Amino acid sequence: MNWITSYVRPKINSMLGRREVPENLWIKCPDTGEMVFHRDLEENKWVIPQSGHHMKMPAKARLKDLFDGGIYEALPQPKVAQDPLKFRDSKKYVDRLRDSRAKTELEDTIVAGLGLVHGVKLVAVVHEFNFIGGSLGMAAGEAIVKAFERAIAEKCPLVIFPASGGARMQEGILSLMQLPRTTVAVNMLKEAGLPYIVVLTNPTTGGVTASYAMLGDIHMAEPGAEIGFAGKRVIEQTLREKLPDGFQTSEYLLEHGMVDMVVKRHDLPETLGRVLNILMKKPAEAAKREEAAQVSVLPLAARA
Repeated sequence: MNWITSYVRPKINSMLGRREVPENLWIKCPDTGEMVFHRDLEENKWVIPQSGHHMKMPAKARLKDLFDGGIYEALPQPKVAQDPLKFRDSKKYVDRLRDSRAKTELEDTIVAGLGLVHGVKLVAVVHEFNFIGGSLGMAAGEAIVKAFERAIAEKCPLVIFPASGGARMQEGILSLMQLPRTTVAVNMLKEAGLPYIVVLTNPTTGGVTASYAMLGDIHMAEPGAEIGFAGKRVIEQTLREKLPDGFQTSEYLLEHGMVDMVVKRHDLPETLGRVLNILMKKPAEAAKREEAAQVSVLPLAARA
């Protein structure tokens, strides 16, 4: 950016009555190259209508789509040290945080909420990939731990939607410490006898895969999601072997027993509700009666 693009061009456009066209007005399908109008994509839950390719879905939109009526209580974001290592690469870490917050309107990569899904009360945790690649740092780790603690206090299941490139390098060893912390939180939930479901989305990699993303009682995955620890090229260079095409996709992992089911995004709320009713040992009629009762019990709901 220079003074011509940042000052002169906007001045000329304002005088001529021109309006800037958003860069993401049309989205290209990675599979077919088809161009889709962004509003059509949003209305279809960020799934390309013709090809069925599942694009990345914003975290708040996913929570709104998941919970009954789009109503849920937004869990607060815990406060942590912002830049404990005073890290800088091509730019300061604090500047990266500021830019990501302006871009996503979120404090960090984790968004969590409490609400009802087909009558079952649960805590949902979602990674926002647009916030520094959904990376796991201290703020994200603390938010996940607090979400597990809230689920235990509410005596309800927890479902998590990972979408991450792994641990956040700008926080060094402090980000890696979140792997055992979140693993302990998972064990606490299981010791309380409450279900933990993981819905793997694209991509789920690195330290996130090496910790809470692979510890669920049930593992679901969206179609075509990339799931693994290291990238294909790194593995091939290490093993000096050619790996099968698509070996890190949801479908491949389903065939080899690492994923329990692949579920289309449109079917996720119903599938989760059905599975949770079974895990919580609630007959369908009892679940409906509890849904009517729980609406008045839930705290003031926050809309996405």
